[in-house]
Amino acid sequence: MREMSKEASAPPVTIVDLKRVARDGETHFATIHAQVDKATQKTTKSGKPFLDWLLRDADESLAIKVWDNHPNFSRAEALGSGSFVSVIGHWSAGKYGLESQDWNLRELRTEEVEALLAAEGGFANQQREDYSYLEAQIEALNDPRLRTLAAQFLEKFGERFRRTAAARDYHHARRGGLVEHVAQMMRSANALCDVYTEVNRELVLTGVLFHDCGKLWENCFPEKGFSMPYSEIGELVGHIPMGMEIVNKLWREMEEIHQDDWAVGSPPAGDVRLHLLHLIASHHGEHSFGSPTLPKTPEAQLLHYIDNIDAKMEMFRGGYLKAQPLAAKVFERVRPLPGNLVQPLATFTPLETDPTSPPENASPPATEAPSTTSDSLK
Repeated sequence: MREMSKEASAPPVTIVDLKRVARDGETHFATIHAQVDKATQKTTKSGKPFLDWLLRDADESLAIKVWDNHPNFSRAEALGSGSFVSVIGHWSAGKYGLESQDWNLRELRTEEVEALLAAEGGFANQQREDYSYLEAQIEALNDPRLRTLAAQFLEKFGERFRRTAAARDYHHARRGGLVEHVAQMMRSANALCDVYTEVNRELVLTGVLFHDCGKLWENCFPEKGFSMPYSEIGELVGHIPMGMEIVNKLWREMEEIHQDDWAVGSPPAGDVRLHLLHLIASHHGEHSFGSPTLPKTPEAQLLHYIDNIDAKMEMFRGGYLKAQPLAAKVFERVRPLPGNLVQPLATFTPLETDPTSPPENASPPATEAPSTTSDSLK
């Protein structure tokens, strides 16, 4: 093994930062602190055992294969899901993604675990801004039925909402990822409702808030940890039926409290509830994708496409962090995207401008996540 004693004092870096710098094809020394999300023992074609690990921190995940001839195999074999570990090594892009040939392993000390759990991650500031945006959008709703229902949801389940992922694997699969997903969908919904003015904007916005609310019981991270558990209700029922049940329960509670207020105005409260439930039921767009019904209103169709667009854009963002290069500007396919990734076109820069300097007020590249890169990786 390569001597690491002189470098072992380097501060840990996030998995996002390690993946970002490793895209340059060079080898980088780094330490990561993470929780073992999955520890699966498998067998090679020749019958030799190996461990398939998935590590997670606040923002990202990293797959590591521990072969039976690795010096840390026995130590890793003794650790199970939920363990907190420090992995130190020289990292580079390899056959199985980000790899290290000389990594070393130890369990984190108590104070290191506490520091890791306290770290909010590179998306924390964005998530706070997104949650404030959600609150402002809800407060601005004119329909008292939708406004009261949505406000009660945040009041009752806001803390759980803020630690729920939008998905288990493909997009926004991190603590608070559902907040990011919902807020970005609301921004898209507002933009599209400016174009399609006949659409009921307030219904679409409320549908965006509630479309994945069942995931609060399917994809919620524990208060202390990065390993997303499975739940019996999530497996047996699924987030769409659970979301409809949540809305129905909250609706009955709020209707009883605000019965007189809700009885006034058009459309009738019963119609509002029915159309909101339809948005939740149909947002996957197809029976084969889990929707019990298909979109049958303009609002339902719009919600379905907005959901799909935001999920796909996040898949591209995350895909560029882990896809291995195949050629200049071409990277391997990242599922479930349909084909190999190609480097996106840069924003136009006038010839008289220094090409090494970004244009004033230019947006960051679409492939970049919020940067928290440690100096040890630069």
